[in-house]
Amino acid sequence: MTCEHCSAKVQKALEEINSVDEVKVSLFRKKATVSGEDLNDEILKKAVTDAGYKVTSIE
Repeated sequence: MTCEHCSAKVQKALEEINSVDEVKVSLFRKKATVSGEDLNDEILKKAVTDAGYKVTSIE
């Protein structure tokens, strides 16, 4: 993510996942924090990748 438009796109992609309750995206840290029930790493990764961004790690 290089701009606020990028971070907004990532946030929107993650918010559209049914099991996601809350998303916080930090452009400065180039990191998205997600909370929710039964989160699936592959679904999260696919949402970000489909939005046009690369996932470097999931913690």
